[in-house]
Amino acid sequence: MAHKKGTGSTRNGRDSNAKRLGVKRYGGQVVRAGNILVRQRGTKFHPGNNVGRGNDDTLFALIDGIVTFERKGRSRKKVSVYTADELQAMQA
Repeated sequence: MAHKKGTGSTRNGRDSNAKRLGVKRYGGQVVRAGNILVRQRGTKFHPGNNVGRGNDDTLFALIDGIVTFERKGRSRKKVSVYTADELQAMQA
């Protein structure tokens, strides 16, 4: 028979590392092709014009330009990248 009490296992002692999700480049910021715009789980933001989507739903710029956040219907949000010329043409 054991003369020492066995140490029981604990159910605590675990915590995952932060994943650093969120918007990395905001509306109006100038970006280069390949820059990460949004890191996310699922598609909270959808890819718009000149924006690609990675396997983990990361959105990234496909061209050099300026970031814009737009609405796509009532509830969907999309992120697009336009050149300065395209933005001026849209606002005129």
